[in-house]
Amino acid sequence: MDNRICVGALGGAFGVTGEVRLKSFTADPEAIVDYSPLTSEDGTREFTITMARPIKNGFAARLSGVETKEEADALRGVRLFAPRDRLPSLPDDEFYHADLIGLEVVDTGGRILGRVTAVHNHGATDLLEVRVPSQSATVLLPFTRAAVPTVDLTAGRIVSDPPDGLF
Repeated sequence: MDNRICVGALGGAFGVTGEVRLKSFTADPEAIVDYSPLTSEDGTREFTITMARPIKNGFAARLSGVETKEEADALRGVRLFAPRDRLPSLPDDEFYHADLIGLEVVDTGGRILGRVTAVHNHGATDLLEVRVPSQSATVLLPFTRAAVPTVDLTAGRIVSDPPDGLF
């Protein structure tokens, strides 16, 4: 199932007529409809999306097969996936978060620093959450060209020049 990318999530019902709260993870939030139909994470459900209107933190939308508030509420927390081949190809210096998760992180001398477990963005820049080997601790590595000069998807690793004292 790694040929799919998570492009959105459902937040339950919006109103009483079967509309759902939709949070889009695409660069252009409204473009999520262009990748429709979308599937649930387990692939058992497929939805065609019709955007209704923007609302706080997302959109009100209609999904195929969802007619009631109860059906919409039952979808709370469902993540929506699109096949990778429906998504646009990226420039050389951009990556889908799904491609970064799981990559090994090494320093410029080749010493293993850890493995990427998540990618976060709190406004300023993306942060790679790196699990340090033999520890339960994680480190947030800025995903900038200075701190991460090389991402080699083919080799499955990231070369990092982390700020002093980070690891």
